[in-house]
Amino acid sequence: MSRNESPIDRIIRLVIAVAAVVVAFLVGPSTVLGIILFVVAAVMLLTAAVGFCPIYRILGLRTNKA
Repeated sequence: MSRNESPIDRIIRLVIAVAAVVVAFLVGPSTVLGIILFVVAAVMLLTAAVGFCPIYRILGLRTNKA
């Protein structure tokens, strides 16, 4: 599993994850939308942490120049 995300891509994913958590708390953490936002945030944080996005691999995309 090689990295396919650039550092900028990883930062954007981190920002999206934080925004999703904030919005989840605003709409209510126990609502359906809140739970969906928490799941989105978790996926974004995980992919940002490891630098690998499975969807990029399926689509043949790579933002990392390595």
